[in-house]
Amino acid sequence: MKDMNSLGQNSISDLLKLARKFNCFYLSGLHQGVCKPFIVAGRQVGLIRSDVMKHLQRFPEIFSINDKYVELNPAFRDYKERTNKVAEVLNKLRKENEICALKGWRDECFEVSTPFYHESLLEMDRSAICLFGIRNYGVSVTGYLQHPTKGLCIWLQQRSFTKQTWPGKWDCFVSGGLAVGYGILETTIKEAAEEASVEGDLAKKLIPAGCVSFFFESERGLFPNTEYVYDLELPLDFMPRNADGEVESFELLTADECIQRALTPQFKTTSAPVLMDFLIRKGHINPENEPNYRYLVELLHVPLQSIYNWPYTLTNTINNGDNENLLNAK
Repeated sequence: MKDMNSLGQNSISDLLKLARKFNCFYLSGLHQGVCKPFIVAGRQVGLIRSDVMKHLQRFPEIFSINDKYVELNPAFRDYKERTNKVAEVLNKLRKENEICALKGWRDECFEVSTPFYHESLLEMDRSAICLFGIRNYGVSVTGYLQHPTKGLCIWLQQRSFTKQTWPGKWDCFVSGGLAVGYGILETTIKEAAEEASVEGDLAKKLIPAGCVSFFFESERGLFPNTEYVYDLELPLDFMPRNADGEVESFELLTADECIQRALTPQFKTTSAPVLMDFLIRKGHINPENEPNYRYLVELLHVPLQSIYNWPYTLTNTINNGDNENLLNAK
């Protein structure tokens, strides 16, 4: 395997192609004019494609659709009522078995909140979040070590073939979504124990290392993802063991081997940003060996926290007297 410093232009171009792939929706211009803002309690929380709108049109008492936006009925005043009303629709659509995303129903809910005010508006099943283009959050741990002869090495996991999404694909060492009721570090520790048997003093060595953000699209829906990333330096003799049945196997690869694995269809596309970010922070990918370095870094930090800046949201917020807070947040 070639050292990263000697990789040719084609391999470097492949890294940029991969970054464009996991940001395909962002780089498409958010399909302006095709996707409509999703409004809850007067604020935009997502985007909805036309293939989803055709299903929501059947529920006019729940969703109002006009030429500008899709709005959850404002008569639903609180978290519980909004959650229940949306769940009724999703369960009906799920039983019809026509929507790809809902075939991966998880019985695990993600929170829907506003970007600046951290106001929780409702929750919905994890599988349905992508239908509404709602920002979602997760955690990812890069387990690595400094091998005495091979240098920087990274543990990857192969996802179980029974997983609802990306079955059998290679993935980061540990990852998981932020479900309702769980904190960021709490989720990280829980997932590390369940997926790789990282516990006790070893779990205390988890180091927060920022976030990566990207906006992906697939046949399932829209994925504005933010991942809280953690680094974990592991002992040379550590052997990860899965405890929850969601991991098929683990493999320890050199940094260059990880890059090559990430460039294949066998790697989970939406986990590639975490690997790239780690290798950039460790200096393995750097301005000397990556001519598109600045662009690559930018595509790992898409501004999802402020991307839903639709005028309706601004107007409604100003009418509520909160314009100063909104403008300061920007």
